[in-house]
Formats: sequence, C-alpha cells, structure tokens
Amino acid sequence: MNDELEYRAVLAVDIERSAGRGDRALLEIRARLTEMLEEAFEASGVDWSACLRHDLGDGLRVTAPAGTRKAALVHPLVPELALRLRTYNRGVAPLTRIRVRIALHAGDVHVSPDGTVAGSPLEVLARLLDAPPARAALAGAPETVPASLLLSGHFYDETVRHGHLGLFPEDFRKVGFTVKEHTADAWLQLPGRQPPAEAAPEPAEAQEEPAGSKTAGSKTAGSKTAGSKMVNKASGHGVVYATQHGTQHIRIERRH
Repeated sequence: MNDELEYRAVLAVDIERSAGRGDRALLEIRARLTEMLEEAFEASGVDWSACLRHDLGDGLRVTAPAGTRKAALVHPLVPELALRLRTYNRGVAPLTRIRVRIALHAGDVHVSPDGTVAGSPLEVLARLLDAPPARAALAGAPETVPASLLLSGHFYDETVRHGHLGLFPEDFRKVGFTVKEHTADAWLQLPGRQPPAEAAPEPAEAQEEPAGSKTAGSKTAGSKTAGSKMVNKASGHGVVYATQHGTQHIRIERRH
C-alpha cells in the first residue's frame, strides 16, 4: 500500500430525488451531469483529465490534481456548474431535470497508482454530502435553484473566509449537522438563488409650505403638540386634511 499522503481537494455531487425515475432517465441525467461537470472544471482552469473520478451511483466524487487552487473549486467552478444546470433544466421534462447537492473538503489522502483514493477526508466528504441542512435547503428552494453547496469548516477557512476574488463570505451561513458518527459545523450556500427584492424606499416627505397653504400635497406647519397636517384637494370640491398621526378630516365645500 502507498503510505505517502497527498494533500488534495475533493468534491462530490449527488443528484436530488434520483430514485424512482427509471434506468433510462437516470442514465441520461448521469451522463448530462458528467458533461456539465467537465465543462465547469475546464472553465475554472482545472484539468478534468487529471482529476480522479469515482462513481457514486447517483452522483460523482472528484479528487482534484495536487496543487489545485482550492478557491477555484468554489468560484468560478460552482457558478459555472449552476449556470449549466439551470440552462439545461429549462429545456427538459421534469423526469430528466437535475438539481444537485455539492460538497467540498480537502485533506491528506492516499492515492494509489491505479487511481484509487482513500483516507478520512473522503469520509468527511460523504457526511457533508448527506448533511440534513444541505438537503433541506435545496428541497425548500425554488425549482430554479439548481444546487446547494456545503463546505467543510476547513475548506471555508482556507478559501471563502478571506474573500478572494469572486468569493463572498456573506453568501454563506454556518450550519451544524450530525451524520452517523460525524458531528461538525459547515458553511452552506444556494448558488444561483436570487437575493430577496429590496423594500421600496419610503416616499420623500413633501416640503413644508407656509401655514395656510392649500397647495396639493403640501404640509402645513403646526406645533409639536398638534403635529403636521397634510392638505389635499379632493374631487367634488372637497378638501382632505390628514394629521401627522393618520386621522383624516374631509370637508365638503358647497358652491352657492
């Protein structure tokens, strides 16, 4: 056995709700996911042919080449993959749509001459991939969100925390989880999720007019005790008065 340890970044993806789709659909989505992963790795400057890949049945584990810049596996790789998944999902039937959970970790592993990878970092990666917070976040997200991403604390501390180009710590939230014997904190993100719309700004207050002014939308100055008063013309030859505290008074002006 090779006793030499190599520090490697490891990534795993798992297809959400893959069970029950049938063999033909599963083979199709596995093939499409592998293609999109390869494109995302290459777009991130990581040589796909130099990666060690292992089939997980309804997903894939990828061991990056030694010396790979870990930050590149978060950005641009994850946004590149999310973009491809979202574009693909627009044009296919629900049976072959793909949403995935992505997990990232790094550590010392054994790499055999035949490409077999072993070591405790792979155990941690498997637990991250099955972590309930990542499952729940993806299940509760809109269908347009194609992935959840969970980083180990080690991976986050060495990449995202420093805010390198394209990495925004505020896009992640810390979560705790227990899977089997493994209990840990990790960092969760939903790539591609649109931020909530900002609340509409409050309308600017009208400029104060001299007391007695009845210009539409104007404010009549008053004492601090009485508060301000808004005066507006109303249809039917009326005037609407609104005090600062929201009370309205409507006076009808009758023409003789």
